[in-house]
Amino acid sequence: TMLMKEYRICMPLTLEEYRIGQLYMISKHSCEQSDGGDGVEVVKNEPDVHPQYGQGQLTEKRIYLNSKLPSWAKALVPRFFYVTEKAWNFYPYTLTEYSVSFLSRFSIRIETRFENNNGCNNNVFGDTPTPAKSVTFLDILSDPIPEKHYKDSEDLGRWQSSKTGRGPLEEGWRDTHAPIMCSYKRVQCSFEVYGFQTRTEEFIHKVRKLVFLPPH
Repeated sequence: TMLMKEYRICMPLTLEEYRIGQLYMISKHSCEQSDGGDGVEVVKNEPDVHPQYGQGQLTEKRIYLNSKLPSWAKALVPRFFYVTEKAWNFYPYTLTEYSVSFLSRFSIRIETRFENNNGCNNNVFGDTPTPAKSVTFLDILSDPIPEKHYKDSEDLGRWQSSKTGRGPLEEGWRDTHAPIMCSYKRVQCSFEVYGFQTRTEEFIHKVRKLVFLPPH
């Protein structure tokens, strides 16, 4: 059974504003990956159609990122390997799947649904309500940030938009701010290898950076 959790990330934006920002961050992240020394190979980038969400885009990449693995995992993998990322973008719904070139039993699946609310939809994917114990709210204002990633200019407790006048955010902002939207992310990971399954699946969920990466 895959370990499944749902993350909810609220932002002081509208769906359309987030869409514009998402396109920018996809471009920026791709450039950072290419400049980081690990390498990204685009295998496929083509239009696609979803039966429910309509027109969208399918992209498939090979990401060479051995240097980003935890030390205990490096001992298990070849020096050179790649992760395949397949992403279907049917905004406001996206699906991203990850697999590893030499581990057929390893996979990560991230479904994302964006809505104009504060994270109050308990059945956002329309198939089954998510158990409360499997839901985690990630707060862009108060969640801790590693010191090496902190930037005073990006501190949402201090920053104010000169264009919209929004901000700085205050405690409890998710219940009072308008506009507001939520990124619902259902993350499922599986590593069906005896002795490593639980440890690896828990590590994937612990590294929450995964749920912020574009295009999901």
